[in-house]
Amino acid sequence: MGIDQEGETLMADRARGGDVEILERGNIYFFYRPAVGEDVPKGLVDVQRFHFVLSPERRDLFRMITVGKKRLPEADDAGQRFWGFVEKVGQSSGEMVEELQRGPMRDGFGTKRTARPAGEGVYALARHGNHAHLFYALELPAEPDEVQRELRIEKQGSYLVSVKNPRAGSPPSVGLEDERKAEFPEDLQELFGDRRFIPLGTPELLDYEGAELLLMGSDEGPAEDLDVDLKPECESEETANLFQELEIDRERHPVEPLLTGKWA
Repeated sequence: MGIDQEGETLMADRARGGDVEILERGNIYFFYRPAVGEDVPKGLVDVQRFHFVLSPERRDLFRMITVGKKRLPEADDAGQRFWGFVEKVGQSSGEMVEELQRGPMRDGFGTKRTARPAGEGVYALARHGNHAHLFYALELPAEPDEVQRELRIEKQGSYLVSVKNPRAGSPPSVGLEDERKAEFPEDLQELFGDRRFIPLGTPELLDYEGAELLLMGSDEGPAEDLDVDLKPECESEETANLFQELEIDRERHPVEPLLTGKWA
């Protein structure tokens, strides 16, 4: 897409969304990692970690975000606030896949417990008034099932997103250790002023490992309620971006949760 076309797209986004400004679009992928000793999880108690990966359009970049509660908040519950953080930022799919393959050893042969794909879709980061949204629309599985219900991956989601000031203190045993917190360049750090949290007003804040977030349910409804078109497509195993863009190995990452919504 040329510069003129890109500018026209952003202008159309602003017009279509009224006071909603689209900051970024791309593909979103959801993953879970089974707990140690659980070859096939049967529910959330058997899940060790939950991640989603953002792959922005027109950028050679992947961001893995880990959610502490091992699932998403209730999308329409404005009172739910789930902590998360940017665990990995990579410039290539190979870097991201390598991270998804990391995990505790599960047998004497050094096999690692790899993450399982649990959903694929499209997303948008948007500024709306004095807050920011993460919108997404699921493309796979075609019909969410038991895995998606447990992880609260709905057909469409809308969450408010705030970013924590890495220089602000935290209660004991809350958040990342100081040495793991993001180190933003001064121009981004200045956005915080003396505030502990600010809305995600620029996607660049997610480009740094150790950036801490709050994901909150929103009572404003999904993207379509704010007149934002996410443009989801009907995908299949043959057309899934997970295999084309991330180049996920089907043998190392069981894909039943992605295609059927069943645990694996």
